[in-house]
Amino acid sequence: MDELFENLSQDQANTCGLVLTSSGIVYTVRKRGKGWNIIVDKEDHEKALTAVKVYFDDNPDVSTTNDDTGLKYPKTFTGFYVAFILLVSHIAVFMSGDVRAFHRACGSSAADILHGELYRAVTSLMLHSGALHLAGNMAGIAVFGTCVCLITGQGVGWLMIVLSGILGNLLNAFFYKTGHLSVGASTAVFGAIGILAGYNFFSKFRSPDQRIKAWLPLGGGLALLGLLGSGENSDIGAHFFGFIFGILLGVFYAYFIRYPLPEKYQVNCTVLSLCIIVFSWMIAFNAM
Repeated sequence: MDELFENLSQDQANTCGLVLTSSGIVYTVRKRGKGWNIIVDKEDHEKALTAVKVYFDDNPDVSTTNDDTGLKYPKTFTGFYVAFILLVSHIAVFMSGDVRAFHRACGSSAADILHGELYRAVTSLMLHSGALHLAGNMAGIAVFGTCVCLITGQGVGWLMIVLSGILGNLLNAFFYKTGHLSVGASTAVFGAIGILAGYNFFSKFRSPDQRIKAWLPLGGGLALLGLLGSGENSDIGAHFFGFIFGILLGVFYAYFIRYPLPEKYQVNCTVLSLCIIVFSWMIAFNAM
């Protein structure tokens, strides 16, 4: 048995239950805490998600709740796995014997990016200046990356986080134009914070009785940006631009997605994210 939805309101559970019943899908509703969970057979999981998707596509005016954040994915620890990948990448660069050479060749150099070496906006996300820098970004990506994926799913979540980091680095390069070199996953970390802020802002803002509270996530995100992203030797511009692109992606997701996406979308987004990273590193190694 698979949990299709978690922590639904009673209205949400009733609506989804009617959709599943009309589609001939057997399901179970269980109350846990203050919410309701809908459980289906594992082999019916994709069919059930598709049925719910079709229903809300055909009935865009139907609202299941004042806060759609109840439609979430199962718990995941994917952020910790990505943090481990950052650790392995750092060790590999350190073992190469010339860390500075890697930073010069693969770091986010504004001048080189503007001269066409766009891969640097990707490769720089996996480079760090030292153990403290690495530890901070590992903690950030583990916490905030995991939170994003609880809302969007693992594949879509990491694609959005990677894109926010890339776009933040690209815009930062355009801002500096020359004389600037930065490394670190922090641009993507603040992209994840922006995604959470943008998603929660829009989810609440579209409910008239929640519009005042809707500004709290943005305020919290800006507070984190000021607290964590503006220290000594921090690339404030990259952090800010990553955060802004994260907000835009979070709002985009909240506006267009009202239900968990089927597994095939998650897999496709995961593959796309990996292709972007691997392809960028292949270009970087060829250029070194």
